[in-house]
Formats: sequence, structure tokens, C-alpha cells
Amino acid sequence: MTIQSTINKEVFIPCNERMLVAVEVQRRKKKRMSFLSPGSKGNYATFICVSVTNTRPQQLLISKVKHFSDSLAFTRTSQWMVEQLQQVDGINPDKDSPEFDLVFINAVDQWAASTAAEKCILVHVLYRACQTYWGAKTGSHVKVKRKGSHQVGVVDPSDSSPGPSSGRTQARRKSLVVPRLPEFINCASKLTKVPQIKMSLGERGDKLTEAEDKTVGLVHTTKQLADIAHKIALKRAK
Repeated sequence: MTIQSTINKEVFIPCNERMLVAVEVQRRKKKRMSFLSPGSKGNYATFICVSVTNTRPQQLLISKVKHFSDSLAFTRTSQWMVEQLQQVDGINPDKDSPEFDLVFINAVDQWAASTAAEKCILVHVLYRACQTYWGAKTGSHVKVKRKGSHQVGVVDPSDSSPGPSSGRTQARRKSLVVPRLPEFINCASKLTKVPQIKMSLGERGDKLTEAEDKTVGLVHTTKQLADIAHKIALKRAK
């Protein structure tokens, strides 16, 4: 069983969620953790995970999962709803780099994935998931459009018709809360230039999109091939 499958089984399935992707990361800037004993500092692996709930209305979540060296279990230590995500910064769109930032309403996390490829997988899955989630959540009242590398919420023009009913229209417009869609900046264009998904989350049941399912499988396969290549290299070195 792969690490991703284990995380999904131990952390997300018991919470009635389905994990879309999990990528191991390290902080680019270490935080002080004085409450830990000296022997326990740094003895853990951290994973950034994206998941979707199986309940309706479905929620898209971003979680931080840790695996401590003195424990066999994976533990979710932080969780954010995608509504709290303000920006995903790929740092450099012209260079393959494992570094990226996640900017939330109340926190900024600076991460480095194990490889640039794993960062690309995380960004791609998260971008597609956001497109699908917001498309289903906003319905016909908000359209999603691109403005450079930013995502912008736009009120449907059909709600702005003038006339005697303009008062009712304005009242209805005030009742609509236009969400602030997260920005994806400094990300390679190949990661965000994808067709907008119009299928609602409910139509997929416990699946967000077929693309995310294939991507998760790709992550697993890539890690298996890397392990095999590493073992072959060790044998040759001997």
C-alpha cells in the first residue's frame, strides 16, 4: 500500500472524505516549536493534502497531515476550507522549482515539495478542484473567467437589467455573496490552462473529476517507479 493510500485510509475515509492528492513537503522557513522536547523536533514528515467531503453540499478541504517517527499513524494537524485560500504562488513560472506558497486568510505557509514534479501535480489538482468546486457552488449567478493568472468572480449580467424592477434586482444582488476565488500566480501555464469543468460535484457522487482520479494514480505510479530506480541504483553501486 502506498503512502497516499494509507493517508486516505487512516485520515480521510474515517471522516467521510476522499483524498484527491497528497504531497510530502518541508518548510522553507522553520517555525519555532518550543513546546516540543528537543529530541522530537523535526522527527516527522509533513504532507499537504487536498480532499473533498462525501456529504452534500460537498466541501473542498486543504489539510496538513503529519507522520511522527515514534508513531505508525498519520495525524491531521491543520485543516482549511478552500474559501480560506486566497492565493497559490508557484514562485517562478519559468523554472522547474519545488517551492510554492499557500496564502490563507489567517496564515501564510512557505513550502518546498520533494520534487518540482510533485509540486506541479499538487498545483494542477488543486486548480482543477477549485474550478469544479466554485463552478458548482456559485451556479448561474457567478461566472469564472481568467484575468492573466488570476481567477475573478463576475456577477451574471442578467441580474443588472434596468427598469421598474431595478429595486428588487438590487435587493437580490445584495443577497448574493460573490466568493473571492483563489489566485494562482507564478504557476506554469500548462498547470492552469485547462478546460473549465461545468459538471457539478453532486453529479460525480464521491468523485470530483476523472482527471483528479487519474492524477492520483499517476502520483502512486511515479513513486513506485522512483523506488524501483533507487533500488537498481543501489545494486549497481555495490
